[in-house]
Amino acid sequence: MVLVPEIALTPQLLRIFTAYFGCEVAVLHSSLRAGERYDEWKRLRAGRARVALGTRSAVFAPLGNLGLIILDEEQEGSYKSENPPRYHAREVAKYRCAKAGGLLVLGSATPSVESMYLAQSGVYHLVTLSKRYNERALPAVYVTDMKEELRAGNGSSISAQLKRELASNLERGEQSILFLNRRGASRMVSCGECGEVPVCPRCSVHLTYHSANHRLMCHYCGYSEPLPNTCPTCGGTLNFIGAGTQKVQSELEELFPGVEILRMDADTVSVADGHQKLLDRFQKGKVPILVGTQMVAKGLDFENVTLVGVIAADLALYVDSFRASERTFSLLTQVVGRAGRGEKSGRAVIQTYTPDNDVIRCAAIQDYDRFYAQEINLRRLMDYPPFRDVFVLTASGIDESAVFRKCQKLRRSLEDWAAAWRDYDARPRLLGPAPASVAKVNNRYRYRLTLLCQNTKEVRQLISTLLIAAANDREIRGVSVFADVNPYD
Repeated sequence: MVLVPEIALTPQLLRIFTAYFGCEVAVLHSSLRAGERYDEWKRLRAGRARVALGTRSAVFAPLGNLGLIILDEEQEGSYKSENPPRYHAREVAKYRCAKAGGLLVLGSATPSVESMYLAQSGVYHLVTLSKRYNERALPAVYVTDMKEELRAGNGSSISAQLKRELASNLERGEQSILFLNRRGASRMVSCGECGEVPVCPRCSVHLTYHSANHRLMCHYCGYSEPLPNTCPTCGGTLNFIGAGTQKVQSELEELFPGVEILRMDADTVSVADGHQKLLDRFQKGKVPILVGTQMVAKGLDFENVTLVGVIAADLALYVDSFRASERTFSLLTQVVGRAGRGEKSGRAVIQTYTPDNDVIRCAAIQDYDRFYAQEINLRRLMDYPPFRDVFVLTASGIDESAVFRKCQKLRRSLEDWAAAWRDYDARPRLLGPAPASVAKVNNRYRYRLTLLCQNTKEVRQLISTLLIAAANDREIRGVSVFADVNPYD
């Protein structure tokens, strides 16, 4: 069984594996039609296919006599399901290998902090590759301070250095990949007179402008509305703030007229086989520039790609998550590694407003050991994984006060349980209730209660009992509660 974090990675892996194993390879992922998935599942169940290749859900493939599971890019958050059942493919793979006596291989250039801690503790076996595949040199990395670009009068998403490198690649007939983990044209629209910002009527987020259809859209509930000509409140002029993949594509088309530019994000790969068609066109058609979200950041192997540009390295660095540094380091390291995988040497340009940040610096020199040493010390101080597990109980409902009261009720129950612990240092920690990072989604308010403790059978039974009691609570109706362990959002 071979698992990958993105559907976009399955086509090239399928070509490699079918070259060795022929028709014994079956593919399982959500972009397949229901009939196609069922046919592949039946082939595996009957033993006509002995290799299962797919994304997160393929971990449940009906393979008999399971001997090996490989998780490529094991640090990726996409292996964690955000919908019930909220499983992590890595944990399911560990269970299946333990039951079948098989071997689990977790592969990554930037292992998760939890996995590296277990490897250094002796729980996992650590195997290190000291050299790049084919012994190619790592790309030369240049860090561009976007504050200096603003001072020089360049307010676009493309720095002067990245523009020069792109022009150089176009002259030599080499390809480039630009990474920006935000789709759409602009992050939000703001009135220059009164400061009014259009927000989603169903969610507590600003609407994102999409230039392809000239509409403001919510990326949480799907709500959209046409872009008004002027501010609906005061009639002032609207300003476009921030950048997405659509805007970067438009800026590139202005900088390099007549040059074909592909865009790969959730808006362009929604159709069946959209990933494969785009990547085949990029590779076989030698399209000069590919702009994309995290779909282009990992696993892709194109020998003619010699330049990678990171448009906004700070985008995921200062968000409300203890995994923010780990995610940013992993994404930057992975996307930089897309350059120079063939015979030609590679370069990468990282654009950032905080060039002195330790995470940016470590990613630029590909120094995982230094990053891990800093991150594990921070996790130890804060009692975050791998030292304790994070249980998050989320209550949601239409009535905000009822949601808050439900969380308070859950907290009182957990406080009584935690107070019974004699060892103060080992006592579980409670945080909240507090609004979720996006407090309202699709007209439902969300509040969270966070419990930091060891993931034991006793704790799981307690959480289960609380969820059942919350569902049967007649005093506070219309509020649903669910729990998650070590979430990634």
